Amino acid sequence: MNKTAEKQALLDKIVEAIQDVKGEDIMIFDLSNIENSVAETFVICSGNSNTQVSALAGSVEKKVRNELQDRPWHVEGTENAMWVLVDYVSVVVHIFQKDVREYYDIEELWGDAVITKIENEF
Repeated sequence: MNKTAEKQALLDKIVEAIQDVKGEDIMIFDLSNIENSVAETFVICSGNSNTQVSALAGSVEKKVRNELQDRPWHVEGTENAMWVLVDYVSVVVHIFQKDVREYYDIEELWGDAVITKIENEF
């Protein structure tokens, strides 16, 4: 599998894992054409509580590990589960509680990215 196909498979599994736990406002930010960007792609979503944010992060890690045999390079924010970051190097997943996401307004910060909004399946 080439790099592009691998990354697409990773993105698909991440989105599925988020949808499995009813994550909201899922967006994919393609940062590949932005100079000095910290990753090629961000996946951002929201949860309604620290319990749901933790469940979303757990779902992403588990699905990617079980179906793609891949583990994140780094995970942070699990202690308070206000904003959990799951870093797969080329793809970084940001799972926010709604008010924290609004406060940091990452959509505005990375406004130059090509943004794909994923429609909720429920």
